[in-house]
Amino acid sequence: MNVKVVKFGGSSLADAEHFKQVAQIIKADPSRRYVVPSAPGKRFGSDIKVTDMLYKCYELIRERAGREIIEKQYSQIVQRYESIIKELGLDFDMSGEFEYVKNAMLHSSGRDYAASRGEYLNGIILAKYLGFYFIDAESVIFFRENGTFDEEKTNEVLSAELKLHEYAVIPGFYGCMPNGTIKTFSRGGSDITGSIVARAAQADLYENWTDVSGFLMTDPRIVENPCTIDTITYRELRELSYMGATVLHEDAIFPVRYAGIPINIRNTNRPEDRGTMIVANAESYDKEHIITGIAGKKGFSVITIEKDMMNAEIGFGRKVLEVLEDFGLSFEHLPSGIDTMSVLLSTAALDSCKEKVLGAINSVTSPDSITVEDGVALIAIVGRGMIKAKGTAARVFDAISSSNVNIRMIDQGSCELNIIVGIDENDFETAISAIYKEFVKK
Repeated sequence: MNVKVVKFGGSSLADAEHFKQVAQIIKADPSRRYVVPSAPGKRFGSDIKVTDMLYKCYELIRERAGREIIEKQYSQIVQRYESIIKELGLDFDMSGEFEYVKNAMLHSSGRDYAASRGEYLNGIILAKYLGFYFIDAESVIFFRENGTFDEEKTNEVLSAELKLHEYAVIPGFYGCMPNGTIKTFSRGGSDITGSIVARAAQADLYENWTDVSGFLMTDPRIVENPCTIDTITYRELRELSYMGATVLHEDAIFPVRYAGIPINIRNTNRPEDRGTMIVANAESYDKEHIITGIAGKKGFSVITIEKDMMNAEIGFGRKVLEVLEDFGLSFEHLPSGIDTMSVLLSTAALDSCKEKVLGAINSVTSPDSITVEDGVALIAIVGRGMIKAKGTAARVFDAISSSNVNIRMIDQGSCELNIIVGIDENDFETAISAIYKEFVKK
């Protein structure tokens, strides 16, 4: 039988009705054998996620708030879970678990422990409702002494544990440090857990269920109802995620990419939708949509260095990059000419040391001039089909120009997977809309 690992986000498990939807999805396919749940998310716009409620409770304890205030905050968390249990019709008493978690938090168990309990408690309830075995992530997911994820130990222990259970629930977001304390991944870390479980289970497919029907071609806050991407490669996803596109946690790509396992982004509220397939390689592409997606970020600065005969000066670029390294700065792009070199980097990172950086570059390179321009935005146009389609770059530039936007920087990788343009921040939304309209004919 095929093996599928399924991860459900907080919006998919916000209340009992969503639990029922999730159970129907899982039971509809016997190959959906291992389930990774997040903590309950928002039930409505002004609602609060359980993880945020736990963080608040932790802060109250740390600030030594009155016991009554802490009890009131924690009781709201308990009520969320008890309402789910009651509405699911479960004959199941969780009072002991609730009391244990509260006491552990009161006795300085730590911020990560508090945050992880949302997934832990939700996992117990979901396992009970499904009739699946519950595997505490604390016993199978490990971190090293320095806080980095121990992928090989985890894969060995988790693989062995999964072989003992045909069906199981493993809560997302956390694991265990060598000293036995709880350690969480970054926010959105349940995506990472799902990917880790998929690798350990040698799954045929990792289904990531959320509240959207796949990966959108661009930001829906900029373009109304953008198309859903049918198939995207890991490399394309990496490019778009880095430039700000958000559906799947960026770090969740690597365990399944390593194992060659495809990911399917699905919508819990529309299980009939195919969603987006994320695969290792794809030769084919939609000729109607040469580009796969468009994403971008604001908040960049450009340091421009000019010097006659720069190209003949051995080590010039190294000197500039060593200055950035000395100040702990990473660069995004290095567009250059014969006598000019530009360094694009985060404005927020540069601001605290701008004058010192400029002074150091001036000292080691003796340039004819050095300037800084803020307010730059980057847009990445990504697509595996671009290498086979003539005139793609021209269409991108024409679309931007036709929308009366000036291009300040152009960069294209040697793999021809993406084109990156730098523009003024004020033109960001206009440029993305124009590019999308050029390549997507509705």
